[in-house]
Amino acid sequence: MAILSVPEAFAKFKHRLELTDTERTDASNRHRTIRDLLAAKMDVTSDFLTGSYGRDTKTKPLHDVDVFVTFGDVTKADDPNSVLKRVRVVLAERYGEDRVTVDRPAVRVDFGAENAGLDDRVMSVEVVPAISENGHYLIGDPTRTGWMATDPSVHATLATDANKAFDGHWKPMIKMLKKWNDQNGEPVEPSFLIEVMGLKLIRGPWTSGYPYELRAYFASAADRIGDEWSDPAGLGSPISEAMTANSLLMDQARAALRDAETRCGEAIRHDRDGRTGAALDVWQGLFGPLFAKS
Repeated sequence: MAILSVPEAFAKFKHRLELTDTERTDASNRHRTIRDLLAAKMDVTSDFLTGSYGRDTKTKPLHDVDVFVTFGDVTKADDPNSVLKRVRVVLAERYGEDRVTVDRPAVRVDFGAENAGLDDRVMSVEVVPAISENGHYLIGDPTRTGWMATDPSVHATLATDANKAFDGHWKPMIKMLKKWNDQNGEPVEPSFLIEVMGLKLIRGPWTSGYPYELRAYFASAADRIGDEWSDPAGLGSPISEAMTANSLLMDQARAALRDAETRCGEAIRHDRDGRTGAALDVWQGLFGPLFAKS
């Protein structure tokens, strides 16, 4: 097969990061079954997709799908752990004890074993019990006792607005950055932090193409990874809390981002000097085999 140009390779990479019809159908079937099961057994008042799947910033493979579920009989006086356990009991009756795990603030249903070798199948669904309050939501705080305020609808709106301002390239670029993070041992955690930083660091108008925009993001992110990055909804704990609380994680993330910036520059120079194959090698080294060279 003929070698691709760098723009062609990025166009193909962008397409490969999009979820296929099979993935979307499988994800839909999985989460709808779980939502229906909970509605039949518990006092469910609403449920909706959230997380990166709901925001269309999920990268491949499709590891998990997040579902928010609110209950009419749950209040702030309830212990989040007890609510999680109630949800787990219902789901374990259907899927088995060994496949349903409490992973605060969610209950995870694992489909990994039955999907072994199938890259186009969702590997898990995470159910997040929530309380609707004053126009936002409360979920179990993963690092503290009690409930934490959040609003995934604000996150989704901000992502959509950023994508529009960046001529439709913001979400594809976030997916590329998340793929880099996944490919390189997840130096930035949680991966949502990449997205939150992107709201400030990736700004319109779109002008220079993915190689230059990616290099700019890595450079800025390396400089600012130590900043406190608040919840974009203005609620809950900072998204950067895990990073800022651990100097080792911070140093590792900064080094990985700086290395990525350097490699972007190397790839850009190769392409500018006519060494397309060498440029594609560097890009594939950054993003893994989903970045095709031909």
